[in-house]
Amino acid sequence: MDIVEHELSRPWEGLLVGPDGGSDVGVLVLAGSSGRVDRERARLLARQGLTALAVRWFGGPGRSPGICEIPLETFTAGVDLLAARGARRIGILGLSKGAEAALLTAVHDPRVDVVVALSAPSHVWCNVGPGLDGQDRPYRSSWTWRGRPLPFVPGDDSWTPDEHDDGPLAIRGWYERSERTAAHLLPRAEIPVERARADLVLVAGGDDAMWPSLPFAERLVQRRRDAGRTAHLVTVPDAGHRPRFPGESPAPASPHFRYGGTPEADARLGAAAWPHILDRLRDPAPSDR
Repeated sequence: MDIVEHELSRPWEGLLVGPDGGSDVGVLVLAGSSGRVDRERARLLARQGLTALAVRWFGGPGRSPGICEIPLETFTAGVDLLAARGARRIGILGLSKGAEAALLTAVHDPRVDVVVALSAPSHVWCNVGPGLDGQDRPYRSSWTWRGRPLPFVPGDDSWTPDEHDDGPLAIRGWYERSERTAAHLLPRAEIPVERARADLVLVAGGDDAMWPSLPFAERLVQRRRDAGRTAHLVTVPDAGHRPRFPGESPAPASPHFRYGGTPEADARLGAAAWPHILDRLRDPAPSDR
């Protein structure tokens, strides 16, 4: 299969890649807090016959340097581009904060048919890094819609890591502590996935050291079930925050954070999820969603 690539610079830096002749399926690919354009993942989808658009959704000229009050319209613009390229079925595949964005975009944009959420949260969280004003405190929402910040869970900076924790930090405890501190804010900050018409595929490792992605995913599944809708959850107990799909290189080690899992377990999680992901992205049959 011949693959065609187009490097983009507007309205964001990105890569549009897909089979020569196009595809009926388009996928917006969102990395997490690395802020990178996930070219490898986009190319992997293109080799499966899909059109993939990977974008840098924060950072760079004219954009917030951190994940702070990012307009969800950033992502609906990606849906616009894929639809203009002929996609009749549109998915968003996101990791971590990118998965948070993917779920919220599907809530607000009914054109999204599928969300593949890797290590997703169940609530809207506070900013990660500074906004356009260069400030990262006080905490603000990570996202806006039509100019209004979404309700969010603020961080509890009284949390301290384990005194025996040397080297890269496991910050899962910070998120767990913040949820307890801000328990009264959780209901308003929940991601209302029952409002999304999209199919949901959730992928979460049981050994995630970044945040509790498996309990988060279980909450999302329950929220869908309570509304009489479905979500598909794929999990591996010893996998971490960064599942890797067949054909992808192992995720690089970080000098700052621990993500949990092992390269082998993360690859098992990605391999277990991959056929379900491709099935939902490709399948235009109606479901109860």
